Amino acid sequence: MNVPEVLFVCVHNAGRSQMAAALLAHHAGDRVRVRSAGSAPADQINPAVRSVMAEMGIDLVDAEPKKLTEAAVKASDVVITMGCGDACPIFPGKRYLDWVLDDPAGRPPEEVRLIRDEIDRRVQALLSEIA
Repeated sequence: MNVPEVLFVCVHNAGRSQMAAALLAHHAGDRVRVRSAGSAPADQINPAVRSVMAEMGIDLVDAEPKKLTEAAVKASDVVITMGCGDACPIFPGKRYLDWVLDDPAGRPPEEVRLIRDEIDRRVQALLSEIA
């Protein structure tokens, strides 16, 4: 059985893409391989993102922003971008989705929760399609 590989990409890999990757990994278990990356990675995960994910029992303590590489894109079946513009390389045969979502950077926890919950809805819909 082929396990689909999903890559979530945003600019800093400190918020949206980290939440999406953690949520998909949480819901999918070993049915999907999940990665995230950023076109210009931050130094650390957004503390508000860590906090609202912990509320769901998802620990991002070991998560670190990672640089987007061509190899990561090539290895993926589905690439989901979240505001990274033209920084994501395009390869034939990949499925690309662009999720328009607010950036949690600088937002209060109640707004970050709304972003998290929207990502969770989209992740669960994606999982029902691919796994």
